[in-house]
Amino acid sequence: MPIPVPEGVSVDINKGEVTVKGPKGELRRQFNPVMLIEKREDILTVSRPSDERMHRALHGLTRSLLANMVEGVTKGCERTLEIVGVGYRAEKKGDNLVINIGFSHPVEVKPLPGITLEVVGNNRINVTGIDKEVVGEMAARIRAIRPPDAYKGKGIRYSEEVVRLKPGKAGKAIGRG
Repeated sequence: MPIPVPEGVSVDINKGEVTVKGPKGELRRQFNPVMLIEKREDILTVSRPSDERMHRALHGLTRSLLANMVEGVTKGCERTLEIVGVGYRAEKKGDNLVINIGFSHPVEVKPLPGITLEVVGNNRINVTGIDKEVVGEMAARIRAIRPPDAYKGKGIRYSEEVVRLKPGKAGKAIGRG
């Protein structure tokens, strides 16, 4: 599947290393030299040398990574996290993020290079940047501070994540015991 290159984005291919420059910044990545990456006019194409299992896997990976690079330098990437729980909140202190999440101390989170953290209200965190991989890594690190609880649903979760709650002790509620 070809990747369209929008106007204002330049792609340089040099022996497996691809550099994508756009309005939001520049991304550079080294790809497997077996994959053939070509740019014709405003379209990027990835082709594989054979139908071996490894080449098929690398083909899809290379294509997805290139598409994410082009999207990152044009629109940018974003993940949104929600903090659920009574008294749980987040606030910005300079570039850092301070999260009160039920521990005896507030947790301070430093953003990775190229990442900006933004707090909306006091229970929503936006993680933005141009590299989708780094944005996902930063969001995963923040979520790992306190993942959603399986019984009450409290904790830090992705905004599109659905937490299935476990029923708990049903036997006691009926009066058996």
